[in-house]
Amino acid sequence: MMTVEEVQNENQKKEFLEFPARLYQHDINYIRPLDKDIEEFFDPEKNKFFKTGECKRFLFKNKEGRTVGKVAVFVNELYTQKQPTGGFGFFDCINDQETANFIFDYCKNWLLQKGMEAMDGPINFGERDKFWGLLIEGFVEPLYGMNYNFPYYKDLLENYGFNIYFEQLCFSRSIYAEVSRVFTVMHAKHSKNPNISARPMKKNDLEKFAKDFTEIYNKAWASHGEGKCLDEPKTLEMFKTMKPIINEHISWFVYENEKPIAMWMNIPDLNQWFKYLNGKFGFIEKLKFLWVKKTRKNEKMVGLVFGVVPEWQRKGIEGYMIWEGTQHLRKHTDFTETELQWIGDFNPKMIKIAENLDTEVTRKLATYRYLFDREKPFERHPELQ
Repeated sequence: MMTVEEVQNENQKKEFLEFPARLYQHDINYIRPLDKDIEEFFDPEKNKFFKTGECKRFLFKNKEGRTVGKVAVFVNELYTQKQPTGGFGFFDCINDQETANFIFDYCKNWLLQKGMEAMDGPINFGERDKFWGLLIEGFVEPLYGMNYNFPYYKDLLENYGFNIYFEQLCFSRSIYAEVSRVFTVMHAKHSKNPNISARPMKKNDLEKFAKDFTEIYNKAWASHGEGKCLDEPKTLEMFKTMKPIINEHISWFVYENEKPIAMWMNIPDLNQWFKYLNGKFGFIEKLKFLWVKKTRKNEKMVGLVFGVVPEWQRKGIEGYMIWEGTQHLRKHTDFTETELQWIGDFNPKMIKIAENLDTEVTRKLATYRYLFDREKPFERHPELQ
C-alpha cells in the first residue's frame, strides 16, 4: 500500500532533496544539484511562474514508510500547447514499474482536475534552460542545471505509455581537435579586413557587452522559431548575476567598425566545482567552492548561445570567430572540451549550425508526452521552419 505526502513542512522538503542523493549514492556519474537551485522552483517569491500557474510536489512512501519516489506536478497558462497540457518534473523513483505507474497516475489525476488533457515531462515549472528532459543517451556527469537519471527511467515512462515529444541533442567537441579548414580559410579571409575585429568579453565592461549581446541575439534569434526578444536591462542583470563565473577568455564578440555582428557565449561547467559540495551552498560551502575553483582545473566549458546577425550569415564570419577564440583559449585556459546546451530535434537550422562547428552528438535527453485520451493520435513537436 502506497501513501502520498504533499511536501509542506521542512522535514518533507529535506526528504524531497535527500531521496535522490540516497538513490544515486553508488552512481559515480551523479552530481547532486544545489539544494537552493531546486528550492527556488517552489518558492513563489523567486519563481515568477506562480503568477500564471500552480505547482505541488509529493513524496511517495511504501508500507514501511520509506520513500520510494517523488515528483512535482504543475500547470502553467503560459505553457501553450495544441491541447491543455500540464507538466511533471523532479521525478525520481526506485526501479519498480508498479511504483512508477502509481506516481504517473497520481500526476494524471491531479492534472485532470485542473482541466488538462496531456502531461509533459520530466520538465520544470519554469524555462527550458534547467532541469528539462529525461536522459536517454550519454550517461556521464551532467552539466550544471541538467537532469540526470538512471537508464531504467526510460523504460518506466515508455512502459506507462509516454511517447517522445522531442529529443534534446547535446553536441560536444574537443578544444584541441582539428579545426575545420573552412574555419581557418574564413579566418584568414576576414583577418585581412581592417574593419573586422574580434574580442573576448570583459567583466569590467558588462554594460557594453550586454548591449551588444542583446542586439545580436534579437537580430539573429528573435524571429527564429520559438525565439524571444530580449531587452537590454534584463540582459545586463543576467550578466551581473553571472559575473563571478565569467571566464574572460571564452566568450567572444565580432565587430564591423564597432557594430556587433556575431557572438559566441560560453561559461565554465559549474558542476565540475559544485560536485564537491554535496548540494549545499552555505557559508562553509562557499569557502570550499572558492578553494576548489582556485585549486582544481575545470576542463569543460559549456556553450550557451551562438549568433550571427542576418546580413553576416553564410559569409564565414563564424569561422573567423571560432578560430580566433579557439587559438586564444588554448593558450590561456585549461579547457579541453566544450559542450553545447541541448538543441531540440525540431530545430534543423540550429542543428546544422552545431554540426558546422565540427561537433558530434554525445548526449541525448527527451521530453515525453502522455495524452490522457488514449484514442487520440500522438504527434511529435512540429519542425521549426
